[in-house]
Parts: sequence; C-alpha cells; structure tokens
Amino acid sequence: MFVKHVIRRCVVLMLIGSAVWSVPVPPGFVEGHVKIFPLRDANLTDDGDRANTDAEPPYSEYPLIIRSRDGKKEVTQVTVNRDGNYRVELPPGEYMLDLQESEGRPVRVKPRFFTIVSNQTVRVDMDIDTGIR
Repeated sequence: MFVKHVIRRCVVLMLIGSAVWSVPVPPGFVEGHVKIFPLRDANLTDDGDRANTDAEPPYSEYPLIIRSRDGKKEVTQVTVNRDGNYRVELPPGEYMLDLQESEGRPVRVKPRFFTIVSNQTVRVDMDIDTGIR
C-alpha cells in the first residue's frame, strides 16, 4: 500500500513538472542601428563633386543574419528599414549578429554577440565597412 502511494505521488510530481516546463517562455528583442561606411564613391560624380548626398545607404546590399552563438546555425534574417534601424523578436538565448556571406563583396564587419532575456530588449549596433573610398 505504501509503495502504491509513493508511486502515485511520483507520477503526480512528474506531471506537474512537465506542465511547468511546457509553459512558453516570453521572447525578448534585439534592436539596433546599421551604419554602412564609407559611401563616398557612391555620392561623387565623375568630377569628384558631391552628387546626391541624400541617397540612402544600400542596406539591401548588405543583409544581416542572426546566428546561434557558435555561428553554426542561422536563426533568422534581419530586415533593416530605410533609416538603418531594425528590431527582431527572439527566444531567450545567446546569439551572434553577422553579415550574410556573399561572394565578391569586400567588406569588413565584426560579428556582434548578444544575449536575449525574456521581456527585455538588448541594443546591438552594427558597423559595415565597405572599404570603398
């Protein structure tokens, strides 16, 4: 009789424990600003004069991705708005913001590591050096 009682309690505790672990954890957010530099060549005429200095930086030419912290798994792509800002919802964990690989694009970028915590926002800015002058 005692053994059955102990077994029942263990089963109840296991069910309660599995219910607790199945509760979804609220996401967090990463947001930031992307700066692409130098852009001088894109803004100069053939004479070396400033052309359209109001031209928007070509964010679509330098797509960002979020990877697992070890860099092996792509988690999501980042959409940068026309002002160079982005905001992404992610589950809690450790990540890396990086430039998506592309052949023939000589750029320098330092991957940025960050940690997401539930219901919090972390700011991660990214500088992309095109190397073009």
